[in-house]
Amino acid sequence: MSENHLIHMSEDKSDLGKVEISPEVIEIITGLAASEVEGIAMLRGNFASGVAERLGRKSAHGKGVKVDLVNDGVKLDVYVITNYGVSIPEVCHKVQENIVQTLKNMTAIQVLTVDIHVVGVHFETRNEQEATKKN
Repeated sequence: MSENHLIHMSEDKSDLGKVEISPEVIEIITGLAASEVEGIAMLRGNFASGVAERLGRKSAHGKGVKVDLVNDGVKLDVYVITNYGVSIPEVCHKVQENIVQTLKNMTAIQVLTVDIHVVGVHFETRNEQEATKKN
């Protein structure tokens, strides 16, 4: 994905000007929408995005999300780690629904596909289990 591509919003009847949305904004919104779903432990970026994040060049919220701009809308790839014991198909379906609804509400961009890639399973550590029991 090239960083200088912008998503041009459809022009309304008003002549106020145009609205452009950066793909990085779509990544951030998608990442936040995915992480809101119960059963998702975290999103997983690749090595390059991890290095960019450490250098301060990329937000942690967009990691694990790939945006592909096409003429009709956007195609998304989301890389997630689920919590152990959840129904992976159910959680992934909820992630897809939440991403599409959130992007529709916030940007009015047509989402063509949301492909979820489960790249790991998160097991609770003893500290996390103890914290859960105290609450």
